[in-house]
Formats: sequence, structure tokens, C-alpha cells
Amino acid sequence: MADKIPKFSDLPLDKNGPHHNAWGLYGPHDELGTLNRLTPDIVKAASSEIQTGHRIGLDWPLDAQSDLPFFGRQAFHKEVYQKPPRIVNDDVWTFNTQSSTQWDGLRHFGFQKEEVFYNGVTLDQIHGRNGVEKSNVNGIGAWSKAGIVGRGVLLDYHSWRVKEGRGHDAFATASISVEDLKAVAKSQGTEIKFGDILLVRSGYMDAYNRLSRSEIETLRAKQPLTFTGVEQSEEMMEFLWTNFSAAGGDHPSWEAWPTQKEYALHEVMLGGWGMPIGELFDLETVAEHCKSLGRWSFFMSSEPCNVPGGVASPPNALAIF
Repeated sequence: MADKIPKFSDLPLDKNGPHHNAWGLYGPHDELGTLNRLTPDIVKAASSEIQTGHRIGLDWPLDAQSDLPFFGRQAFHKEVYQKPPRIVNDDVWTFNTQSSTQWDGLRHFGFQKEEVFYNGVTLDQIHGRNGVEKSNVNGIGAWSKAGIVGRGVLLDYHSWRVKEGRGHDAFATASISVEDLKAVAKSQGTEIKFGDILLVRSGYMDAYNRLSRSEIETLRAKQPLTFTGVEQSEEMMEFLWTNFSAAGGDHPSWEAWPTQKEYALHEVMLGGWGMPIGELFDLETVAEHCKSLGRWSFFMSSEPCNVPGGVASPPNALAIF
């Protein structure tokens, strides 16, 4: 399968489209992007990761950020109500799909200068403006049909960095390099296979969990917000393109924020390749379990919510060992 995708150096595929795009690789109307790499054979091979049946959820609680989500997003609200006279309860949840653990879908972030999303979808198509009929194209509901299921790989950058004696500020703009991620994989003895679902433990959750409410309020008020994340570089793009079906981590921006280049990885990954970006994954428990086993790969199952035209979704993700 790996030999059937274009080399990174062949991008952009659509020479009339934005930089580094892979538009048309799976047809002009494709809505799965790099999830097409999760073929039945790839998923079947990933099932060999299940050896003990131990399961660990990767979703942070939906209300984990309380009333103080970053990026000005709406907080999670839950209303539980009885339905008298019966002894019965219902509940209503209201939340921003990106206020906790999330997959960014293909409607979330497009190429900023060109104003287009994956496979050339426009804002007018999404919102039904300027005489264009509104549609559900590129909606995250398309990903729910087969889910995001395969071999998950955790690169525990945080533990490796601590061992190396390196400093780290999760709330300052800084970059995690490809060189470092490869060093983490080597240190763990982790082989990366084509089609893997990449999860990077940056140390954000560990840092966030140590903050007081007043410290969160101060950080939240910063403009622009600043976070450590993976670097924006040709090397990082090639690493991601060559190996993975989806990529994410425990941090709120995935990439160093604000971007350190004239482009953002979000543009290329979501808008160019259709590669899901995961953010705010809770990787603390799974990191501990991986360390106890000496194995940082597992079978991963995630089913985004089936919302036609949705922008993002909680992953509903499990790591299965």
C-alpha cells in the first residue's frame, strides 16, 4: 500500500491547487483523505496488537476544561431532568466539539490564502452562500461509517524529554522536531508502519493538570494563545505524509502555535491531504501502561459522531492491548 501513494516530492498532485495538496488521489469527491489508507488488510494486521484485551479510553472528559476552554470555545453544559411521574431521567448536552478531545474534520481548517478546503471545497458550499446550494460535503459524519481504526502508535515525547533533561513549556510557542520524534521511536524500540495512527504525548496534559484556575484564566486571556506542538517544516510534512493515516496528540493546537512559517500544518494536513488531526487526547494512562509493557503500539478504535456536515467530533477512542 505504501508504494501506491505518491512520494512527498510529487506533491502537489493538483498543480492548479494549493501547495502540497493530494487532491484527486482518491477521486474528486473523496471525503476520507488519508483514512483511505486504513484498508481491510491494514486493519486486520493491526488486530495482532490485541494480546491481553486490556482497554484504555483516550477521551478527556467533555467537561474537563470546565467553563474555561481555550480559543474562546463554548463550555460543555449538561442538563439532567426527570420525566415525572415516572422514575425516569433524560439529559441534554450542549458543547463545542473542540472543547475537549477531538478529531478535526475536513471542514475545520482550509488553506487560508486560497480559501479552499480538501479537494477544493469552498466556504460557499459549506454555508450555502452566494447562490451556491448548502451541502454536507467534507462533513465528519463520513468518517463514522468505518471509523478510524488501526494500529495506534504512541510517541511519548514527554517521558523521553524528561529523561534527556530537556526543559519544556507547554504554554510557550516551541516546536517538536521530526528528529526528536524519530529519537523517541528509537528509544522506545517502536517500529512505525504505514497507515499507523500517530499519537504524540507532548506533556501538555501533565502541565495543564498542575495549573490553578487563576493561572488558566491568565493563559486563556493571552492574545495570541501560545502552545508547544510539532514543528512546521518540509521534514515534518514528509514524515506525516509517508507514514500515517491520522495524527494527533495531547496538546490543543497539534502544531506549534502560532505557526512559525507562512503556512500552518492544519492547512496541509486537513485541506491538502484530508488527514485527521487529533487534539487534547488524554494520553496519561495509556503512557503509563505502555511503559509497564515496554510496548508503545496498540489496536486503536475510534468512531467520530455521525453528524452529516459536522466540523469536528469527540473521537470516542480506545487503545486495546
